[in-house]
Amino acid sequence: MKRQHRAFYPLRTVVLLAVLLLVACVGERQQKLHKGDPAPNFVTQDLDGRPVSMADFQGSPVILRFWSVDCRYCRADTPIFNQYFNQYRDQGLKVIYINTMSAEVAVRAFVKELDIRFPVVLDRDGAIAASYQVKVVPQTIVISPEHRIVAAVMGGVGEEELKTLLASYLDKQP
Repeated sequence: MKRQHRAFYPLRTVVLLAVLLLVACVGERQQKLHKGDPAPNFVTQDLDGRPVSMADFQGSPVILRFWSVDCRYCRADTPIFNQYFNQYRDQGLKVIYINTMSAEVAVRAFVKELDIRFPVVLDRDGAIAASYQVKVVPQTIVISPEHRIVAAVMGGVGEEELKTLLASYLDKQP
């Protein structure tokens, strides 16, 4: 009997520690973002070392695109983001591509190949993705000029969807 009791003691300790860790982690959990919530601020640098801060874009509609170089949707709809940015940047539209998964060399090749002219940042520690609760890519977050969440779109994004989401913030005529 004594031998079984000793074997049970370490198991009980492990279970107790696991429960304590789970309880501690629940306290750190962020509240889920909803449509209309304030967009979390972040400060980082783009691939050229220029500062990128959400606070600098106050008063402008913003598209945050969380993506990966291995994502077929990202490759397919990047031309739509390029077109939209080129068409509406004079009206204040900001687009930021945020990569959390790919090596910098691969990101730079992707940017060059697809001629991306808006800021591209590497979220190496995943802090930006975590603040927006992005767990899978691609995901597109649309933010109003007042820096409120308008929508979070999983998967590929089409031109019509962007038009619908941004219509009230951008003129119909380029």
